[in-house]
Amino acid sequence: MIDVRRSADRFRGGDPASGIESLHAFSFGRHYDPDNLRFGAILACNEERLEPGAGFDEHPHSHTEIVTWVVQGELTHRDSAGHATVVRPGDVQRLSSAGGVRHVERNDGEAPLVFVQMWLEPLSPGGDPSYEIVRGIADSTPYALPEAGAMLHVRRLAPGERTAVPDAAAVYVHVVRGEVRLADAELGPGDSVRIVDAEGLELAASEAAEVLLWELNEANSRPAGV
Repeated sequence: MIDVRRSADRFRGGDPASGIESLHAFSFGRHYDPDNLRFGAILACNEERLEPGAGFDEHPHSHTEIVTWVVQGELTHRDSAGHATVVRPGDVQRLSSAGGVRHVERNDGEAPLVFVQMWLEPLSPGGDPSYEIVRGIADSTPYALPEAGAMLHVRRLAPGERTAVPDAAAVYVHVVRGEVRLADAELGPGDSVRIVDAEGLELAASEAAEVLLWELNEANSRPAGV
């Protein structure tokens, strides 16, 4: 099964008056859709746009794996476990909220900030929070998230280049930039695809593109805290 979701159909949120624009791929906050709660372990895929000086004040999370990919600008992160970092394009940031953690996310730079943030349900709840940042992850280098039974593949494709979609029980594709083709679908920035029983598929770039692919184990259906 290949289910294409378009960027224009994402739920709009955030607080434009405060310089925050949010686009949600799944049911989120006040945008409740009982038929679009998750895909496998993925609970959220949010595109966030923050103007200089804007941000999310300290707020809590629990029992959630939070993975962030910066598209442009710089994201300032601080959390109650004592981590303070600046996340830049090409970095993979992971916050395991486990039994509970609080964090702040801000654009303290002078340019607009755009990032994609994905929330995944862990296989086992509880434990101690943990944090990791991988600087400048190389193209095609997989990033394992064993806590959620998932693997993130980052692909940067040249015009005309092709890449295999992982053969897996489920794959979630998010186009960050550029244009790619998957089967009969042309995909642009912000478009996503949910694939069940992926086998023998590939992406083909019609122009320079950056794509995030989540390779997922079978769905786990336990409720998750956020």
